[in-house]
Amino acid sequence: MTTMNKLASVTRREFVAGSAATGGGLALGFHLPGIGAANAQVSAGLAPMAGEMNAWIVIGKDDTVTIRVHRSEMGQGSSTAIPQLVAEELQCDWSKVRMEFASVMRHIRENKVYVSFSTGGSQAIRGSHVYLRKAGATAREMLIRAAALGWGVPPADCRAEKGVVTHVASGRKATYGALADAAAKIAPPADVPFRADAVWNIAGQSPPRFDVPAKVDGSAVFGMDVKVPGMVHASIKQSPVFGGKVQSYDEAKVKSMPGVQAVVKLPGDGAVAVVAERYWQAKTAMDALPIVWDEGENGKVSQAAIIERLKAGLNEPGVKVRHDGDFDGAYAKAAKKVEAEYFAPFLDHACMEPMNCTASVTAGGVEVWVSTQNAEGALAAAAEAAGVPPDKVKVNLMYLGGGFGRRGRQDYVTQAVGIAKQVGKPVKLIWSREEDIQHGFYRPISMGRLQAGLDAQGNLMAYAHKVCGQSIFAYLLPHLVKDGVDASSVDGTHNQAYKMDNCKFDFVMRNSHVPVGFWRSVGSSQNAFITESFIDEVAHAAGKDPVEFRRGLLAHNKSWTNCLNMAAEKGDWGKPLPKGSGRGIAINACFGSITCHVAEVTVDARGRLKVDRVVVVLDSGHAVHPDNIAAQNESGVVYALTAMMHGEITIKDGRVEQSNFDNYPVLMFDQMPKVESYLSLTQGEWWGGVGEPSLAPLMAAVANAIFAATGKRIRSLPLKNQDLKTA
Repeated sequence: MTTMNKLASVTRREFVAGSAATGGGLALGFHLPGIGAANAQVSAGLAPMAGEMNAWIVIGKDDTVTIRVHRSEMGQGSSTAIPQLVAEELQCDWSKVRMEFASVMRHIRENKVYVSFSTGGSQAIRGSHVYLRKAGATAREMLIRAAALGWGVPPADCRAEKGVVTHVASGRKATYGALADAAAKIAPPADVPFRADAVWNIAGQSPPRFDVPAKVDGSAVFGMDVKVPGMVHASIKQSPVFGGKVQSYDEAKVKSMPGVQAVVKLPGDGAVAVVAERYWQAKTAMDALPIVWDEGENGKVSQAAIIERLKAGLNEPGVKVRHDGDFDGAYAKAAKKVEAEYFAPFLDHACMEPMNCTASVTAGGVEVWVSTQNAEGALAAAAEAAGVPPDKVKVNLMYLGGGFGRRGRQDYVTQAVGIAKQVGKPVKLIWSREEDIQHGFYRPISMGRLQAGLDAQGNLMAYAHKVCGQSIFAYLLPHLVKDGVDASSVDGTHNQAYKMDNCKFDFVMRNSHVPVGFWRSVGSSQNAFITESFIDEVAHAAGKDPVEFRRGLLAHNKSWTNCLNMAAEKGDWGKPLPKGSGRGIAINACFGSITCHVAEVTVDARGRLKVDRVVVVLDSGHAVHPDNIAAQNESGVVYALTAMMHGEITIKDGRVEQSNFDNYPVLMFDQMPKVESYLSLTQGEWWGGVGEPSLAPLMAAVANAIFAATGKRIRSLPLKNQDLKTA
């Protein structure tokens, strides 16, 4: 559905092709990783685990089923939804299912047996469902064949249900626990049928999540909670100007402070750390350490200069993203023209758990304990920092106190390993909140110039959108910038379902020294706000109801229309509201799913905004754990409103001005609206994401509701910079 999806699928194809080229692994023999993994253990010279059906499933003698999870758990519920998909095909007894995180070390050792440990791009389910279901279905058939072989009957005469194989004619039964060892020796079938959604009895339900009890009783271990024998603590300070270096520091000023053990300069010359017995000792000494920074030319950069470059870029031709029909000709003939410019600022991720990592470097290798969105990336970073082969690294994946894309980067892992290597002890590195906010990989700053032409009847004749902004791919993955276009920068513009016969979409890249990265819903986080706010402007210029106007542009697309209609119905579209209140709608597709929001707001005469109600309708094609989806929809509303109301990273003298929650606030309890979540599912081969699509249209829906309440258009964020007074 999006360019990002295409990039993800290409990456997977390239991985399979690469594996085929090396000729390694049973994954190739059965076309999907993890199947036949017990035999892989043997071929690798390792003893197979009793009852291990494949890399994903271990069945105990007591009929317990352990299902391994290869994605990080950061509150999105993947550690339950992934086992549900496997268990649905396995047809085991859900009450006997347990989960454990898969071993990234085994993943490396066995030719990427778990495919990917990266948890981002809303890929946990949509990028894994085929091989997860294959793992469960294959194990189910192996258990059936083991039972049939023992009874001397055809496998087709047997069925598996709730952890028991039954011979239908005779009524003979055998539990999975009794069959597992024999079944593990049977060659996995190449082709197995998947269970249809209509008969799901484990997937599609909302059982209690595996991660919740430990989080409620406090036993869950996050990166911040790790304790290792002999561990010391480190606090870090990095160049306040991105790209700056340490010129000098006076270690003598802090070395006699309580608990201080060492002052360490990190490789790359951009950071210094203080190591002490306890964290607060390390932080106190770090704050007292005199450091002289070489800021370089970046120390002269201002927010105003960055914005001026963006504005200038909007006046340049740009690079073609999509051109259909004859925009210029149609626009020239338009009876009415609408033009607007929009702005979206840099944003920080502001995870509740700041960046941290515990690392131990010994002669035998490296061990890290870390909250990360990519355990495989953490392993690679640790190996590189320590200068050891990957097979000498052990990664312990902890729960994450928020990720949102930030923990896909492994800079804090590199730092922790680098410090531990120098001091010769296990080190727990914790970033202060100030370091966390001032050294992120920010959502890119972006501007948009839009034009629309309408005929005399208010029909859309021409449409143009030029994006000018910073490129994530140019910063992180330069090889993915194709013909001057960063697909993530324009996601949510040219690839939506609106029918536009005469249109042009262009991109102008304007990079700064500010590091950027993937932020929840990536390009759609700003482009859905811009696109859907402008579509609303065009609807009003056409003299048409915003829902009816969108229906006309979406008449050819049933899924989008269904999502729009359900949101309008559930959101009471058209029903009157009190004076000072307004209702707005917005729709967007990203990461494989369609999301439509209806927002209701109240703005008093003093300009104080209250978002009263948000209706979210999501079409992800399939729903593995509906309660997880509702939670993600609510979470998307929180995150979007935080950004819309308060979020803004600004640059002065080359450095980030914001430093903590006093000047980079998050949504407060009394600002939280009522959220209603609904599913409009287009079932079939369509598997969409959940974590990111729920955020994208919310800012536009609220902005459009503000217009309905006040008559004021919001074209620049955050709202704290806007005057909403109506008197």
